[in-house]
Amino acid sequence: MTTIQHWIDGTATAADSTRTAPVWNPATGRQQAEVLLAEADAVDRAVAAARRAFETWGEVSLSARSKVMFALRQLLERHEDELARIICAEHGKAIDDARGEIVRGREVVEFACGIAEVLKGSFSNEVSSGVDLHSFRQPLGVCAGITPFNFPIMVPMWMHPVAIATGNTFVLKPSERDPSASNFVAQLYADAGLPDGVFNVVHGDKTAVDAILDHPDVAAVSFVGSTPIARYVHERAQSAGKRVQALGGAKNHAVVMPDADLGFAADQLTAAAFGSAGQRCMAVSVAVTVGDAADALVPVLRDKASGLNVGPGSEPGVDMGPVVTSQARDRIAGYVASGVKQGAEPVLDGREFRRDGDGFFIGPTVLDRVTSDMDVYRDEVFGPVLSVVRAETVEAAIDLINANPYGNGTAIFTSDGAVARRFEREVRVGMVGVNVPIPVPMSYYSFGGWKDSLFGETHIHGPEGVRFYTRLKVVTSRWPSQPRQVASRLHFPTAS
Repeated sequence: MTTIQHWIDGTATAADSTRTAPVWNPATGRQQAEVLLAEADAVDRAVAAARRAFETWGEVSLSARSKVMFALRQLLERHEDELARIICAEHGKAIDDARGEIVRGREVVEFACGIAEVLKGSFSNEVSSGVDLHSFRQPLGVCAGITPFNFPIMVPMWMHPVAIATGNTFVLKPSERDPSASNFVAQLYADAGLPDGVFNVVHGDKTAVDAILDHPDVAAVSFVGSTPIARYVHERAQSAGKRVQALGGAKNHAVVMPDADLGFAADQLTAAAFGSAGQRCMAVSVAVTVGDAADALVPVLRDKASGLNVGPGSEPGVDMGPVVTSQARDRIAGYVASGVKQGAEPVLDGREFRRDGDGFFIGPTVLDRVTSDMDVYRDEVFGPVLSVVRAETVEAAIDLINANPYGNGTAIFTSDGAVARRFEREVRVGMVGVNVPIPVPMSYYSFGGWKDSLFGETHIHGPEGVRFYTRLKVVTSRWPSQPRQVASRLHFPTAS
C-alpha cells in the first residue's frame, strides 16, 4: 500500500504523522493508497520552514520570481498527461476534464508570470514643496490554502502562484481524498527552481485545518469548500487576526427564456450540470424555465443526458465518471429520492444506472417541476442532478435567484439583448453568464460569489488575489539641499 507523505522544506516527509486516511479509486471502489494525516506539530514544521524561506524569498527580485513561474508553466504543460492521470485515478473525473482543469490552473500561473506589471506602484511628484509621494505593495509572509477535492490542481492554483509570485511563502492543505496532485506540483516547483520551504504541502483533516487557522505565523488563509466550513474558517481565522478569503457553496441557476435556442441551451446545460459528475462549485444545478420553455426543453434535456457515456474516466469517450466516494453517491441518491417524494417528476432517474463492478457511480438525473421548498432545491447536492423549476416571467426567475442564499454563478439563455442586460444588472450573484452556462472568469479577472458563497472581502486570483496577498505601503519623502533651512511647523502640515 502506497503511503502519500507531506512535502515540507523541499522534501517528502512523514513529519512524525501516524494517522492515515484511505485514498480510493472511485471507478473501481477499491483503496489504492493511504495518505498521512498531519498533527499540529507537522503543520508547525511546515509553517516554520515557510517562515525561514520568507526571510529571503520576500526580497528576491520580481524578475527572478517571474522566471520561476515561467519554468513552472512549461513543466505543467510538459507533464499535463501525467497530472491528468493522477487526477482521474483519485478524483474519478474524465481524463479530458482533468486536462481542462490543468489548463485553467495553468492560466493563473501565466498571470503570475507577469506579476511585475500588476505590482507596479504609484508616484506623485511635488505633492508639497519639495515633497514627493510614492506607494508600493509588499508581501504578507506565510500564507496558507485549504482546498477541496473537486479541483485538486485548479483551485490550489487560484492561490499559490499569486501568493508566491508576490513574494510570500505558502503552506497548502489539499483534500485528503485526492492528495497526490499537490505533491506532484511541489516537485514541479522544485524543478522550476523554487527554493526549499517556499511551497509546502501538509495533508490532513480538521486537526491540520485548525492548526493552520490558529498558527500565529500564518498571515493569511484562502479556503474553498462548503458554506458551513467556509463560515467556520472565516470566523476562526479572522479571530486569530489573519486575512481570510473563504469561498463557500453554490446553487447555480440558469434561466432559459422562450426565445432561446433550446437545442443550444440543452447542450450547454447538459455539459454544465453533468460534467465532472456535477462536482463543481460552478455546476448548473437548477434550470429555471420561463413561460412555456420547459415543455420543449425538458424532453431534449432528458435525451441528451440519457445519451451520456458514464464510466471510468480513464476510458476513451467517457463523458462522466463516478462521484468521489460511496458516501457521496448515497447522499446524492438520497436527494433524488427526497425530491421525488416531495413531488418532483423524475424525467431521468440516475439511481437506475447500473454498471458492473464496485465503482461509485450514479447516473445523470433530471427532475422536473421542482419547487423552492424541496430539499433537492434548497441544498447543495454536489452531484449529477439537474432540477427544473418553472417560472412564469423573467421577473419571477430573477426573484427566485435573488431569494436563494447562495450567489456564486448564474446564467441566462436568450436572444433578447435587453432581457440579458436587465438580468445581469438585477441578479444578485457574483458571476453572470449570458448564453454561457459556467461563467468562470479568466485568470486576469477574479473569481468569487456573493452572499453565502463568499466570506471575506476579496475574490480569488487575478487583481483581487494580488491585493489579498500583499499590503500597501505609502512613502512621503523630502530631500532638501539645505536641511536646516526647512522650517518645522507645529500645526498639521498642508500642501503648499
